[in-house]
Amino acid sequence: MTDRIRDVLEGLGLPRGDRAEVPASAKRFPDGAQYRVEIPSTEGPACLRAVLEEARRHAVTIHRVSQGSGVFLLTDGELDDMAATAERAVVEVSLFARPNAAWDTSAMARAGAGAVVAPSARGLEQVVACLEDALRAAEHGFRSVLVADLGVLTAFDALRREGVLPADMQAKVSVMLPAANAAAARVLERLGADTLNVPTDLTLPQLAAIRAAIDIPLDVYVEAPDNLGGFVRLHEIPEIVRVAAPVYLKFGLRNAPDVYPSGSHLEELAVRLTRERVRRAKLGLDLLARSGMAATTSALGAAGLAVPRPPAALV
Repeated sequence: MTDRIRDVLEGLGLPRGDRAEVPASAKRFPDGAQYRVEIPSTEGPACLRAVLEEARRHAVTIHRVSQGSGVFLLTDGELDDMAATAERAVVEVSLFARPNAAWDTSAMARAGAGAVVAPSARGLEQVVACLEDALRAAEHGFRSVLVADLGVLTAFDALRREGVLPADMQAKVSVMLPAANAAAARVLERLGADTLNVPTDLTLPQLAAIRAAIDIPLDVYVEAPDNLGGFVRLHEIPEIVRVAAPVYLKFGLRNAPDVYPSGSHLEELAVRLTRERVRRAKLGLDLLARSGMAATTSALGAAGLAVPRPPAALV
């Protein structure tokens, strides 16, 4: 019976199971690179400037930053500031399309067993609100948003195809919309995902199976916040790059408070956390270099990076 199931999976173009042999991935970013670097929880202009300052100080290349509080929690001025700064630095910025159940009156989202619904868009009005966040981001020049709901992802792709959103607008699927296996990852890719954040605890064979099933980049936490497992996987970076390419190495931070939703009341703390995330990236990339693996990375502004394109009047 198990063989019949595996035959059907294979017929769908999926691996027959997790790839215990952990083969090297032959897939690459458009420029031929295997990995890029992402700093998450970059919660506003001050955090973005801190990322760029620390990147220069540590001589590391940061390709992408992402934000978690939501487009609607940034003022027009803050959006313009971030877009212009990122364009000058040639760095991608991905902003979260909010809200979701965890932030409204959902009782289920606050219950132990019901927390699974927390990232979902609760009702069509929240779907509309998330899409308004995406549209507002695009109007300020951003070309990437984080999506954590299947309905939002499907509608986002429809808006992009209809020309309501720019054709080059990217959907970065959040870790909060879990694709813990190759079959689920394939569904998200077909629904319009441009890059996929996988659960933080996947093994190398599990990552290899997902990589075999889809072509879009994987976003892999090599250090995860405590509320996402708290894993510090820096020593696995060489194998993650080998197996999961093209992959964004995502440097979260263990032993750090949750700052979502962020704001001026938490700015000093958020900036300090941001600086340490870049330092962690330096440590992780140094480990990769010492491993002897000749891994290839991208230059700033490489093909496929959703660098902001602010309107000319804002530049």
